[in-house]
Amino acid sequence: MKRSNSLALIGIALLASACTREGGGTQAYGADPAMPEPQRGLLPSMKIAEPAAWGDQRPTVPKGFTITPIATDLKIPRQTLVLPNGDILVAEGRGGGAAKLKPKDVIAGYIKAQGNTKVKGGNRLTLLRDADGDGVYELKTVFAEDLNAPYGLAFANNKLYVANQDELVSFDYQENQTRASGPPTSIAKLPSEINHHWTKALTVSPDGRFLYVGIGSNSNITERGMEAELDRALVWQIDAQTGAHKPYATGLRNPTALAMHPQTGQLWAVVNERDELGPDLVPDYLTSVREGGFYGWPYSYWGQNVDTRVKPQDPKKVAAAIKPDYSLGSHVAALGVSFSLPAMGDAYASGVFVGEHGSWNRDKPVGYKVIFVPFANGRPSGQPVDFVTGFRDADGKTRGRPVGVTVDPRGALIVADDLSNTVWRVVRNP
Repeated sequence: MKRSNSLALIGIALLASACTREGGGTQAYGADPAMPEPQRGLLPSMKIAEPAAWGDQRPTVPKGFTITPIATDLKIPRQTLVLPNGDILVAEGRGGGAAKLKPKDVIAGYIKAQGNTKVKGGNRLTLLRDADGDGVYELKTVFAEDLNAPYGLAFANNKLYVANQDELVSFDYQENQTRASGPPTSIAKLPSEINHHWTKALTVSPDGRFLYVGIGSNSNITERGMEAELDRALVWQIDAQTGAHKPYATGLRNPTALAMHPQTGQLWAVVNERDELGPDLVPDYLTSVREGGFYGWPYSYWGQNVDTRVKPQDPKKVAAAIKPDYSLGSHVAALGVSFSLPAMGDAYASGVFVGEHGSWNRDKPVGYKVIFVPFANGRPSGQPVDFVTGFRDADGKTRGRPVGVTVDPRGALIVADDLSNTVWRVVRNP
């Protein structure tokens, strides 16, 4: 190892070890979480995820359920989509590449990279098929390739919609098709310059007329200037036929997954909030997304809690900021959301499953699991329930990191794991 590399690693170790502030042992969940005082320092507390192979182990699921891997050796699976015939599409890829702004960004980037897969992203869609319905997906084949960091997926109008990091595209689809019949059709270009947050979440309106795309910010709190945040930290509404688009809601720092409530048709999102205010701030959240609504970023968080780091401030924006519906806890890195159905059993019939990728900037790690948030009357109701756990051991060994979650109408939860490059399937026991 070159001496410069050795010195860099020593510097990283020293800086990381200097940041020993620990978060509380519990997280604040629900509609009214406690907001502790912000903590500022040279660097946030960091805890490296230590990747390890699953071997004979499996994630843990509730009594009465079984989990099995239905696809392995993938190339960074992110989000999944269950097609009408039961086939599963998997978006695989890695995007981004924004330049680091400060030395702390280099250090944080190094720390985060240790907990990620070393596999190169596939930039493709993989199709999985269980032809005889026995739970074994005997076909695994590439449906489309040469994409640009695909992430969000949706189906409507006999088309597959794919949100690449730079463009929303569609493929014509016929039932039981296993390979795209041609190159994709462009619907709309998506903001992709810098791409600090590159993932483009996607869902479709119940009538198939509109597509909704989540577009994350280009910074933590506008360090690149507000010019870099044009068409960022928001949800676009896009006409599926014409590609015409408009901001649907703004002030959402990084809306990483979108879903429509199956009964009300209301748009919901999970959002990753800002960093560097301490281990217990700011809560990532689940929220309904109101047309024309503003959700605080960058000026405030969780309603009217002002972030004094942002200059200049905008008191009118702060006053208008909508408080999110449900706190998931700080730094859990929620990346997946899917509404449940009665086929998942009485205890999980009404609510959402949320995939939590897991923290890196907290001395006591959080996330690294799939939770279930119960709903009543179309709203979150009650405490979250752990549904798939065991991705990270108490000793720090991390065997998987959940991303997308998708409820299969036949009664299964599909979980994409981008560390072990596996897709898991959770079903009720007969």
